[in-house]
Amino acid sequence: MAKCEVCGKTKSFGHNVSFSKRRTNRDFRPNVHKKRIVVNGVGLRLSICTRCLRTLNKDGRAA
Repeated sequence: MAKCEVCGKTKSFGHNVSFSKRRTNRDFRPNVHKKRIVVNGVGLRLSICTRCLRTLNKDGRAA
């Protein structure tokens, strides 16, 4: 399932809008990847969105 295990981000809903302004339903899925992250010396495999991954890399917490 497309859910970030760090921030809890899941899919949200909206509309496709055509040139004639006709609206059809669509969903926006978060960009989730499976990554191995070391937390307190223990390797964990997490489904993490790229925004959280970028933040962890910026803070130096991800290995």
